[in-house]
Amino acid sequence: MSVVFVAAMFMSIMDVTIVNVALPTIGRDFAVSPTDVDGISIAFLVSLAVFIPASGWLGDRFGGKRVLMTAIVVFTVASALCGLASSLRELVAFRVLQGIGGGMLAPVGMAMLFRAFPPQERIRASSILTVPTTLAPALGPVIGGLLVSDLSWRWVFFVNVPFGVAAFAFGAVFLHPSDPQQHGRFDLAGFLLSGLGLGLFMYGVAEGPDLGWTATAVLASIVTGVVLIAVMVVVELRTTEPLVDLRLMGNRLFRASNGVMVLASVAFLGTLYVISLYYQDGRGLSPLASGLSTFPEAIGVMAGAQLASRVLYPILGPRRHIALGLTGTAVSIGLLSLMNADSSLWWARLLLFCMGFAMAQVFVPTQAAAFATISSEATGRASTMFNALRQLGGAIGVALLTTVIVLIGPTHQVGGHTVAALTAYRVTFLVAAAVCLAGVACALSIRDADAAQTIPVRRHPPHPDPDPQTSPPADQAIF
Repeated sequence: MSVVFVAAMFMSIMDVTIVNVALPTIGRDFAVSPTDVDGISIAFLVSLAVFIPASGWLGDRFGGKRVLMTAIVVFTVASALCGLASSLRELVAFRVLQGIGGGMLAPVGMAMLFRAFPPQERIRASSILTVPTTLAPALGPVIGGLLVSDLSWRWVFFVNVPFGVAAFAFGAVFLHPSDPQQHGRFDLAGFLLSGLGLGLFMYGVAEGPDLGWTATAVLASIVTGVVLIAVMVVVELRTTEPLVDLRLMGNRLFRASNGVMVLASVAFLGTLYVISLYYQDGRGLSPLASGLSTFPEAIGVMAGAQLASRVLYPILGPRRHIALGLTGTAVSIGLLSLMNADSSLWWARLLLFCMGFAMAQVFVPTQAAAFATISSEATGRASTMFNALRQLGGAIGVALLTTVIVLIGPTHQVGGHTVAALTAYRVTFLVAAAVCLAGVACALSIRDADAAQTIPVRRHPPHPDPDPQTSPPADQAIF
């Protein structure tokens, strides 16, 4: 189960960052403007937002294995079609199909994983989940830069095919069929309202930094999306079998964990996006060099995840563990604001390693604790909401930090020449650090007692039995 889920999630999450590297080349190949080529990324994000809400119900209705395997097939076939696209219109359409598969992968796979692991072992499951969710965004630019430079932009899509085939083959052989859960009828009103609302909101947020937040299309999308989401909240709270189970937010631990995850995703994924702009636009690195300089973050995550699951979580519990992780992440991001034009890039790489190491202390315990008080029957719906909010947090993070750069100005004139304005990046890093610190308030609202069953019992070596020949009789024992 773990192998299939990690492979599927890895290719889905990596797809976002690996494609971003190829967008300029795709635009030149199809002879379209940079504004038009953004539709390739936006179509995928909007499609994800539309289909994530339905994934939990589908997994409960048809069984996790069947839906997960179908999602892998859809995503893999769509990736191949994207690589074969002969026009921008075709590519955008196939990206929508990719988003349908990607929207089902994470919620269904996470629900299966947490149902397979008992609560006391979910910290292990969480450390597994952290690998694709944090390694893939950092590895994407590296692989994308290599493929675009040495082969073709089409290979940023073709690279998903062997991953998808291997995940499907492994799952077909080793993944045990999962029984359908109690699901009720399909909530069509909830699907339409949540899908359209989230899709329009994500479109507006993604286009805002480029078109301007006062542009008619951006304002109309965001306002309409918010209205539809508000109507969805009212409708779903009155529905006996809602597709989006908002009543789960009445669960204190689940609510606090989601708050942490949203704010951490805003800061973390936003910073990963901005650091690539800093490397390329601010310091003049190539896309490949930028990706390699970002990669220390992934090494930090992998090292930090092991420490988090094996040592710190059992000792600290989720409340202190998450709060310390957020503080360490905020400090690492904040120190990036001290970089100037003469600063060594090794300083940035070290800070990114520290950021990844600290962020592992957030993602691992948050994912382990979030579902501690969620029943098995509700795990599918909870996973849907958890992943939807994480996806939304990442999109908001990129939009928020990009907007800060645009407002301050990424360039300025020096001696009649246009040069990068590093002040814009410094302020952006401080904003991301502040968002991360805001998550500490959510972390401190977590009660360790609520997540007690997810905290492994620390094992102590047994005391050796006393030697009966040397031990004094009970009535002569010395106290």
